[in-house]
Amino acid sequence: MAEPTLVEVFGTGATQDATTITIQKSSLLRLTPSATNTAESLLTGILLKAQAGLSQANFDANIDQSIYLTDGFPGFTTRGTNNTSYRVDQLTVNLAKIDTSSVIDPDDY
Repeated sequence: MAEPTLVEVFGTGATQDATTITIQKSSLLRLTPSATNTAESLLTGILLKAQAGLSQANFDANIDQSIYLTDGFPGFTTRGTNNTSYRVDQLTVNLAKIDTSSVIDPDDY
């Protein structure tokens, strides 16, 4: 199999050139596209979309795939002066490469 493509990971309309990447907000899972989406909401949408294309099942079946995302363990924490309860959801990003360095280098994936 081949390495996952931009469209497979980031959705229809995903493109790149030498200096930019373009990802359509409408392709991001559960995101309501607007002109004022927060950086955190965009990153969450990107991670959820990537999780759909870069699953562990796909990783196990495709030797050319180097990254997979899985659900972590949800939990709770309290924050602020009123100790407001917050749900904490986890997404685990797993990066696999031949063991030649202990540094994460994007060019290896």
